[in-house]
Amino acid sequence: MRRPFIAGNWKMNLDRAAAIALAEGLVKHSEGKVGVDLAVCPPSVYLDAVGRVIAGSKIALGAQNVYHEANGAYTGEISVAMLQDLGCKYVILGHSERRHVLGETDAAINKKVHAALKGGLVPIVCVGELLEEREASKTLEVIRRQFDGSLAGVSEAQMKTLVIAYEPVWAIGTGKVATPAQAEEVHLDLRKILQERYNKGVAEAVRIQYGGSVKPDNAAELLAQPDIDGALVGGASLKVDQFLGIAAGAPK
Repeated sequence: MRRPFIAGNWKMNLDRAAAIALAEGLVKHSEGKVGVDLAVCPPSVYLDAVGRVIAGSKIALGAQNVYHEANGAYTGEISVAMLQDLGCKYVILGHSERRHVLGETDAAINKKVHAALKGGLVPIVCVGELLEEREASKTLEVIRRQFDGSLAGVSEAQMKTLVIAYEPVWAIGTGKVATPAQAEEVHLDLRKILQERYNKGVAEAVRIQYGGSVKPDNAAELLAQPDIDGALVGGASLKVDQFLGIAAGAPK
């Protein structure tokens, strides 16, 4: 059985004091919880501070982005080695806000995926459709295109180590949420793609998170679906009780 994985994407929120307080609260109240992997992905400027707080706890550290080059004259960018130096295990790549707000392409995301894998980070690779694409019945088409473009050239062994997050763009930060049936349908499609591109073993091994207005009151039903292996949580990850409430909804 795939171990549930709940990750918090703090996005561009909080100040240093609030980030530290949130991390301290999560460490304190997550003690004793078993059966679920937890990670937090604070803004890059707070990675060091948050990493120090969660060191030695059950909570892993993740970043929200990384650059594909190892070093050089890339003003404002952060390398895989820099993230590792701060204790990061995970990095979110291809989030819809980077695709649709900041213009990242599948090809650019693919370079980052390979850099992360080469450097030993675990990528959380996001895919998801816009509202107009869902209404035009193009969800599977979009998911396949993003999968093939963002994950091109990833080996079987590498694929087993990474995480995929399905985040319907229309459900991110809107208060709308895909029904468990809608979410499960896409997760199952993703697992079929994995089997087609690789094999059944890979399809059964890869963890696929759901993201999009996940909250404690809808988490249990979403996470009970057979192909949903956790959640990539946005706004609710900024509150200790809400984030851990979502984690509590995961099947043990």
